[in-house]
Amino acid sequence: MNNVYALELKNISKSFPGVKALNDVTFSVKRGHVHALVGENGAGKSTLIKILAGIYISDEGKVFIDGEEVHFKAPIDAQKRGIGVVHQEIKLSETLTVTENIFLGNLLYKHGWIVDWETMNKKARAMLDSLHMEDVDENALVETLPIAKKQVVEICKTINLDCRILIMDEPSATLTDKELKILFEIIAKLKAEGVTIIYISHRMDEIFKIADDVTVLRDGCHVHTGELKDVTREELIAMMVGRSLSSEYPREERKRGRLVVEAKNLVNQRLNNVSLKIYRGELLGISGLVGAGRTELARAIMGIDPIDSGEVYINGKLVNHKNFRSAINNGFGLIPEDRRGQGIVGIAPVKENISLVNMSGIIKNGIVQPKIEEEVAKEYIRKLSIATASIDTEIQHLSGGNQQKTVIAKWLYQDSDIIFLDEPTRGIDVGAKAEIYKLINHLLNLGKCVVIISSELPELLGMCDRIAVMRDGKLVGEFSHKEATQEKILALCV
Repeated sequence: MNNVYALELKNISKSFPGVKALNDVTFSVKRGHVHALVGENGAGKSTLIKILAGIYISDEGKVFIDGEEVHFKAPIDAQKRGIGVVHQEIKLSETLTVTENIFLGNLLYKHGWIVDWETMNKKARAMLDSLHMEDVDENALVETLPIAKKQVVEICKTINLDCRILIMDEPSATLTDKELKILFEIIAKLKAEGVTIIYISHRMDEIFKIADDVTVLRDGCHVHTGELKDVTREELIAMMVGRSLSSEYPREERKRGRLVVEAKNLVNQRLNNVSLKIYRGELLGISGLVGAGRTELARAIMGIDPIDSGEVYINGKLVNHKNFRSAINNGFGLIPEDRRGQGIVGIAPVKENISLVNMSGIIKNGIVQPKIEEEVAKEYIRKLSIATASIDTEIQHLSGGNQQKTVIAKWLYQDSDIIFLDEPTRGIDVGAKAEIYKLINHLLNLGKCVVIISSELPELLGMCDRIAVMRDGKLVGEFSHKEATQEKILALCV
């Protein structure tokens, strides 16, 4: 084996009942390089990572580290060989402190048996400071931290294992631009120290900014491995989806309709005198850093969060949403940022998730009608091209993109007129993103009011007719599609 490679995979295959997740996958990762691993949801990336982490055992194939064949039967085996994983879904103990999480399973002792809290706190503090996380208290409970800070703690915990091969699965999904810059600095520092990094992301800009090499998986098969400088963005996307996407952001020209929603001078603990107008048939984007008040504005308009003062009008009529159900009755729908925690019922089948909000449509004489529910589910699965084994499949087993399309189906069945989409494409591959964008265009063509809250500026610039910018709980500016640039928006954000 060539010792230039930190990691080599030979003919890796893995099957689950009815699914061939990986099929004869072979590629190598150079030592000290940032190696991007890309592919659509369902391409086999997560399965491959779990094999490398010792969570799954492959059916066939071999894994080599530094030229030596290894066999992992449990995660601890992978950790002992220097493999660390920063998972997409944060795996921290919420009721423990930052220090306790960083050293969990790797405690330091003095006198052989006494836990050395002083040294661990000092090391945790030094680690956080080196990552420019001075505002994170090492003694704070993790449950008190915003999700972006939790992600940083997750990274610290993994780095603390002294890993030589670091796998980062969508590490940037919850980070602000400032924190993303710090993440890239962390990666550069680790790379300079000889750490090999496998970086998984659906964000093409990040991949081309930090990666040296790239491997593409599609439908469980290896499609391409090579230096990133040798492929274009368009070629990489085509390899991932198996087809050429005519446009990454399929925005359609449309004429703005009449004013439907007007929020005037909204004030609460997170909002400071915010006013916003939403027009029929217009795609409105809301930009801003994490914590700027974007989600809070949507929640206040819909009555999920109370307001201290201010007014909301629908079609010129003053409304008083006492709760989200009254907002739903007034035509509002919400695709939340936390899709798994708030958008779906994971253990429920797809059909029940689709009819969840509009139960009255499938009930007669107080009894749920299974045939009607099945017909509704099949109709929306067909309309939205939701990939699922059946209408009875638990939605937690669907890919992120198909879960998101199911959430959209729920509000389409409810016939919501004003739909907020909070980070609608977070953690979704480029192929599924294109389908979500087409669905947004479909909603607009139906005459719906659609609002996107997004941390991805290319998404807002590529799709939106108008972009409102939030900062510190205030609406600090608006741009039309023609006026908006990344520089102008970022200047207002900060």
